[in-house]
Amino acid sequence: MKKFYFDIETIPADKSSHEALAYLYERKVKKSQAKDPSKEVESLEQFIENTAFDGSFGRVLCISYAVNDDETRTIYNLSDDEAGEKKTLEDFWFIAKQIDLFVGHNIMEFDLRFLLQRSMVLGVQPTWTRFSEPGKKPWDMVKHLSFARYQNLPIFDTMQEWSNWGSQKLGLEHIALALGIPTPKGEGIDGSEVWNFYKAGKVKEICEYCMRDVETTRAVYKRMTFDGTNPIASPF
Repeated sequence: MKKFYFDIETIPADKSSHEALAYLYERKVKKSQAKDPSKEVESLEQFIENTAFDGSFGRVLCISYAVNDDETRTIYNLSDDEAGEKKTLEDFWFIAKQIDLFVGHNIMEFDLRFLLQRSMVLGVQPTWTRFSEPGKKPWDMVKHLSFARYQNLPIFDTMQEWSNWGSQKLGLEHIALALGIPTPKGEGIDGSEVWNFYKAGKVKEICEYCMRDVETTRAVYKRMTFDGTNPIASPF
């Protein structure tokens, strides 16, 4: 089985989307004020920055990954426009079609969802089938990307599996440290600082941080699944 450990870093919408976002922002403010005129609303700037968590307008900056025990790599295209992001997505799905299991932290609710949304926006067809096909059961479909809960194939989400699909949603760093695995955070960067690092031209540092997350995710997965752990010998 080919296991695909991965993580993505995202940034807010490009300026080409700002007109549409300004329109959506105005509608949001009007609705909010109609319900409660005294309620404070976020600024347009903050509204746009928050698109980094929304695949409708936010952008994929880089994708770091590792297959099985291979070295960690990063997909990042220098072109700072839709063409560059589209090529990043195409590269991702080309690699993904060769694997059997996606492994990551919070990938069901964020990473894979974001990648699928951006693929729809930019016209990149995934190599895994997301939707059911008439007359076929999911298990009869080759490369069917099922998001069914309480399952760990073809998606193993370390955040969900750690809590056994409960309400406790812990970060990767929290779980890693609990398992005695070094924190992937460092060099003054974490997920909340990606946009600031990008604006400062520190893309290399962002990619390195993303790769550390992948390495940590792989270590967490192996500990959670007892991969490489010697079985307990029978006392009898």
